[in-house]
Amino acid sequence: MSKIGSKVREIRKRKGLSQEELAESARVNLRTIQRIENNESEPRGKTLNLISNVLEINAEDLLDYGKYEDNNYFSILHLSVLSFLAIPIGNIILPLILWINKKDKIIGLKHVGANLLNFQIIWSVITYLAITLFALLKIMHYGSFPILLYLFVGMYVLNMVLPIVFSIKSSKGETNKLYPTIIKFIR
Repeated sequence: MSKIGSKVREIRKRKGLSQEELAESARVNLRTIQRIENNESEPRGKTLNLISNVLEINAEDLLDYGKYEDNNYFSILHLSVLSFLAIPIGNIILPLILWINKKDKIIGLKHVGANLLNFQIIWSVITYLAITLFALLKIMHYGSFPILLYLFVGMYVLNMVLPIVFSIKSSKGETNKLYPTIIKFIR
């Protein structure tokens, strides 16, 4: 019950609504909104649907019906990134498969997986551009640009260390946004 009230409060604040505005838009008593956000009661049926509609979310997202916590799956998801060592773009393909299979069943996986995949897409583009440009410049005898080689090696090391660190954090219950997000390809 405590999660529903805090979720409603968080989403309401993110949307820039006051309790009064939410109550008025949802055609619900202000005291009802206050009770829900203070975890004194849990919205059901019509009230839940009215609030969900105003907040522009699914009622199931508030209630997390059928979802469960699985920190081991988060660890596996993070470690699946290491498949890039054996399979080109395996750092995107394997985590994508794992994410699609369970994103609606494990609490928080939808956001963590999207964050991980966005980082891996950007990582792949930067890494492959660096090594391609380095090789192209080397072949065309335009001189040596060791910075591109160092960037490539640094990115490889980064993508081996981060998944291991984040896997350990996930196994301890830290499943919030871990990877930096530059561009969101997947939401």
